[in-house]
Amino acid sequence: MSAATLSWAFLFVAIVLEVGATSLLNLSDGFRRILPTIGSLALYAGAFYCLSCALRHIPLGIAYAVWCGFGSVCIVAIGVVVFRQSFPPPAYGGIALIVLGTILASLFGGVKG
Repeated sequence: MSAATLSWAFLFVAIVLEVGATSLLNLSDGFRRILPTIGSLALYAGAFYCLSCALRHIPLGIAYAVWCGFGSVCIVAIGVVVFRQSFPPPAYGGIALIVLGTILASLFGGVKG
């Protein structure tokens, strides 16, 4: 596996960990529930470690755009499916634009040498 491919794998794992951490943060009830709080903090730590590894070969701006874009879309999906949250139709248009922007950033953002 090339270093660039490994960096993208680290970024993917970072996103998965961050999405899990944010979901647990919602369950922590403002840090009043200890297990979701500890789980959230541990997953955030893992996410930031993986993000730092991804930054070895992915430019910061691109990595952060992909992290935020895909993370946001995943959290919206979890909010709708798991937490039964609803959004007005224009909000879904905004989410579609985030997906498009994230794809374009990841395709054309380049990789550090």
